[in-house]
Amino acid sequence: MDSPRMNHSDTVVAVQAPARVRAAVLVARGFGIGGWDVKYASGALVGTNERMAYGYFHAEAFGIDVHYSVDAPENALVKLARLGLRAILGFDLVHAWRNRALLLAADVIWTHTESQSLAVCALLALLRPARPPRLLLQQVWLIDRWPRLTPLHRWLYQRLLRRADLLTFHSEMNLAKARTLFPGQRCELVRFGINASNPVAPSATPWSGSLRVLSLGNDRHRDWPTLLQAVADTPGAELRILSGSLPPKAAGGMANVQIGAARTQQALEETYAWADLVVVPLKANLHASGITVIQEAVLKGLPVITADAGGLEAYFGDDCIWYYRTGDANALRETIAQVRAQAQRRLEMAQRAQAHMGDAGLGSVAYARRHAELSRELLEQPALV
Repeated sequence: MDSPRMNHSDTVVAVQAPARVRAAVLVARGFGIGGWDVKYASGALVGTNERMAYGYFHAEAFGIDVHYSVDAPENALVKLARLGLRAILGFDLVHAWRNRALLLAADVIWTHTESQSLAVCALLALLRPARPPRLLLQQVWLIDRWPRLTPLHRWLYQRLLRRADLLTFHSEMNLAKARTLFPGQRCELVRFGINASNPVAPSATPWSGSLRVLSLGNDRHRDWPTLLQAVADTPGAELRILSGSLPPKAAGGMANVQIGAARTQQALEETYAWADLVVVPLKANLHASGITVIQEAVLKGLPVITADAGGLEAYFGDDCIWYYRTGDANALRETIAQVRAQAQRRLEMAQRAQAHMGDAGLGSVAYARRHAELSRELLEQPALV
């Protein structure tokens, strides 16, 4: 299972990437064919989304034939068994197994998180194909989780990921730590991006009345207590939090705080239109937590405040969005006051941030293009037979 890519009997053969590269994209169940595309077509998805998850299909414009994984039908008993095995292993081997024909037919395999990365490596270890696809494997939460993994899981994951030709990460902090955990393996930063095709120009209209603060997100690295404390001490501020993971009772009776969830795209759009600025409060992390919401807010033309955590500076510098010291409610309150008081600066920063978005900068097209570039590079390297 842990055999390296080269040994003394390997023969090196010069290769040239095909004119059209076939890429298989293994995404989590619910995000592939029969899952995401059906929900998108029905209008059930909320957020800045596209017809297929994460925009990998844009690589078609760069010489890649992109094939997403399929969400196979399953009954309740089969689902329970699949999830039980996933809980034990820490990755969804059954989902990868169901997509094995698609994966083995590819020139290169792309994954979206470590759950799919580890599953692909385990699948290839079991099947041992004569000419395995090249592996461009993305990790999101793995490095944050690493200290909490059991020694057995750490051993297994290191052995499995040795099969990767390239490990990619969204954050320079993740990347730096990964290079110590996976010495000798190629690791690269690939900046994540969302659909940037419909930006709303930042408004120069002066703010008046109450300050309308919006915050969104569901992941465990959202620092809601710091945000609530900061807003509680900010005169004339209203806060709306859209989160499926924060109960309304967390507002603690604060009259200027509403906590709920955006059930429809229209509700989300209306809330963005209501807001003066967006705050993304974060706990310390390594994986650029919050970057999806930050990019979405930037595309809505809104000024953004976030914590100096997760390596977000690789996406937006402090001339584009406002950073406060992680976990410091006083620093966040002071930053909110600065944004409120500096109308011209907040407009210019919002404009600069939005200028970073688009096909040539940050966004799903640029994200897919980078996958295409790296895939051709891998396929033009000598093959081992």
